[in-house]
Amino acid sequence: RLHSFSSLLCVCVHPTSCCSVAEVMSVLFFHTMKYRPEDPRNPNNDRFILSKGHAAPVLYAVWAETGYLKENELLNLRKVDSILEGHPVPKQQFVDVATGSLGQGLGAACGMAYTGKYFDKASYRVFCLLGDGELSEGSVWEAMAFASYYQLDNLVAILDINRLGQSDPAPLQHHVEKYQRRCEAFGWHAIIVDGHSVEELCKVLSQPRHQPLAIIAKTIKGKGIPAAEDKMGWHGKPLPKDMADSVIKELQGRIISCNKRLYPAPPNEDASPVSLRNIRMPSAPSYKSGDKIATRKAYGMALAKLGRYNDHVVALDGDTKNSTFSELFKNEHPNRYVECYIAEQNMVSVAIGCAVRDRNVVFASTFATFFSRAYDQLRMAAISESNINLCGSHCGVSIGEDGPSQMGLEDLAMFRAIPTATVFYPSDGVSTEKAVELSANTKGLCFIRTSRPENNIIYNCNEDFHVGQAKVVYKTNDDHVTVIGAGVTLHEALAAAEQLKKERINIRVIDPFTIKPLDSKTIIDNARATRGRIITVEDHYYEGGLGEAVCSAVVNETGFNVHRLAVSQVPRSGKPHELLRIFGIDRDAITQAVRKVLSSSANAK
Repeated sequence: RLHSFSSLLCVCVHPTSCCSVAEVMSVLFFHTMKYRPEDPRNPNNDRFILSKGHAAPVLYAVWAETGYLKENELLNLRKVDSILEGHPVPKQQFVDVATGSLGQGLGAACGMAYTGKYFDKASYRVFCLLGDGELSEGSVWEAMAFASYYQLDNLVAILDINRLGQSDPAPLQHHVEKYQRRCEAFGWHAIIVDGHSVEELCKVLSQPRHQPLAIIAKTIKGKGIPAAEDKMGWHGKPLPKDMADSVIKELQGRIISCNKRLYPAPPNEDASPVSLRNIRMPSAPSYKSGDKIATRKAYGMALAKLGRYNDHVVALDGDTKNSTFSELFKNEHPNRYVECYIAEQNMVSVAIGCAVRDRNVVFASTFATFFSRAYDQLRMAAISESNINLCGSHCGVSIGEDGPSQMGLEDLAMFRAIPTATVFYPSDGVSTEKAVELSANTKGLCFIRTSRPENNIIYNCNEDFHVGQAKVVYKTNDDHVTVIGAGVTLHEALAAAEQLKKERINIRVIDPFTIKPLDSKTIIDNARATRGRIITVEDHYYEGGLGEAVCSAVVNETGFNVHRLAVSQVPRSGKPHELLRIFGIDRDAITQAVRKVLSSSANAK
């Protein structure tokens, strides 16, 4: 048992969950894993993910045993000025991905193992400890299927079958044979062990492997705490002081005085150094004036181009590569493309795993709307301080006949709500290529929103783009209204400008390029020139999109009036131009809105 764990019992908030895995953690960190404890993120180290993140105290106890943490720091668990938070987070150097939202650790482990086997071609292994409660999460089984399909024989999942969940027993309780059959059905080698037997654990973890290994560890929740062993009602509760004192005394009595310390074996030095700095395109975009291209296709072309000049750019997709055009990357760089099939939650987790320790520049793509299925994974990616790039195609009603189930109409709201996210919304081939290049060099989550319709090239190929810098794409010296559009609606705004020009009504048209961060200064400065009159038009629901972003940007400005055009209800199938018209976001709707705004201003006088 861990010496340091006894000092945690008086402050530990999930002691029973920690006790069931004490022997597992001891064997992993002091017998099986190869790593440098003084350098937790050494690229050659074996990796460990505590998927059952609420057992964080036992992880902290391990790192105190290695000498990386001072033992007295354990008493600061969950205090606001300590790095030892309630669940693992990457501000702790020994943590690669944040856990705590259950069912996600194995997917990230898959990304790490895939990187180790196929990209790094290194000998480090990946170990993931899961609780039996989280095995009810479907994302776990998505990861199990992925690991089997790609024969990740460098991956070990340890299932802590301690029978009890948070408020009820787990569905299968201690029927470990059923867990074994499930794992085997997913293509894993599955072995049942006594999770409290150091000898059994050492033996099974020393076996050679030719497929992913699931160790089904039958354990007792609260092992070593007589009053709490295998009893409901103790999950997430620290021990009362008198009980903790008694347990600590009993544990200390079991610790044999010995001057010999256990040290992990050093890893093999076979993971090559990687530099992900300055991932740049070698040349400017090659589009010509008059060209038409869908931004979704421009994304695939840009990604393939970026991959030509950096071997660490990798692409993932969820069986939509012929629609997102990530297939263009696959065709050129098949060894750096990962097919994740229709399992978007796992795809995002795998992307997070591929990106840890700065081993790869990761792009993952699917329809924009399907990222909503993986929103918890995206939220946890932010907490994990992950640098992943996501492309969502088929946004809005402009996709046409496929209908509302395929239309991304909530995605801007989703990604704007994530604190580490940068949201790109390119409007032509040039700006799409620039968005891909910028996202590869931008920290945090990057989301690129792409459209299905083909639209004209707007920008010169030498146009300079920056995160948070909007473009004024149409203006005169006497503009009456500022219109802000993005993607297909920017082209509708430009068409509206030409129509209104015939009526001697001039409008200024702005392309925000990034919705987050939004270029508030450019918007405010140009809107002042149009007496504060702003119209936003977006292929997105009203809530959380471009219009609300602009409203937030100008909320403190006096004399500003924002009129918003957006999709107001669940749409339907139809031709793109029909749907843009029906939902009031086409060129005619913009011209009508401009006239209405000007009429209202005249009446106000």
